[in-house]
Amino acid sequence: MNVNQTRLAVIEDPEPITGRRVQGGVATSDVVLSAHMGRNADLFPSILDLHVPKGAVIADVTYGKGVFWQRVRLDDYIVLASDLQTGVDATALPYGNESLDALVLDPPYMEGLFRKDTNHMAGGGTHAAFRTHYSDGKPKNGNGPKWHDAVLDLYYRAAVEARRVLRCGGTFIVKCQDEVSANRQRLTHVELIARFEEEDFYCKDLFVVVRTNKPGVSRVKKQVHARKNHSYFLIFIKCTTGKGHKARSVAAS
Repeated sequence: MNVNQTRLAVIEDPEPITGRRVQGGVATSDVVLSAHMGRNADLFPSILDLHVPKGAVIADVTYGKGVFWQRVRLDDYIVLASDLQTGVDATALPYGNESLDALVLDPPYMEGLFRKDTNHMAGGGTHAAFRTHYSDGKPKNGNGPKWHDAVLDLYYRAAVEARRVLRCGGTFIVKCQDEVSANRQRLTHVELIARFEEEDFYCKDLFVVVRTNKPGVSRVKKQVHARKNHSYFLIFIKCTTGKGHKARSVAAS
């Protein structure tokens, strides 16, 4: 056998290469994307398919009118629905330690819903239903944080409770939106990611939801910030290291 015949034999009858990694899967463009234009209800099933296994116990602690779940096959999960209207506070949940596979949080993310006087609250007039949908419609009294910091405070306290009730490796789905408060840009999603890491939550994924219609403005003299027409779903996984909790314990001692 000459050299050319030897080369042909190698090509036609190659020996299997042991230990070689073979890539699986198929080429496709049918994948879940990070940016979505449309309704929350259209995207939410894909988020669950990607991050929450079938049969999981999921607590939606700000259920409201159940908008997120309109297109979800409810038989696929055990859904525990609650909110302030049902008497359940997201910062004081009636669930045992590490008893849930996933938790959904969508609290009010408008500082206008955190006012001491009902007359000064956002969501009045033709938008009155907004208060019922996203809050208990009552003014927030007391000496706690104000304005945007009051929004963050609610998220932070709810995250502490989420860490308690979620099992290790559990999924924490958080809806939020950035806002301009006191003429200052507040990137809520960045603030939450940084703080939740201290609560042992790893931000595994992020989804941007873009409105299909334009937000209206009642009075404009001069626009100084871009008007928000998008919001976020942040997907966190409860870590098992406990680094954030231990760091706070050491700092306090």
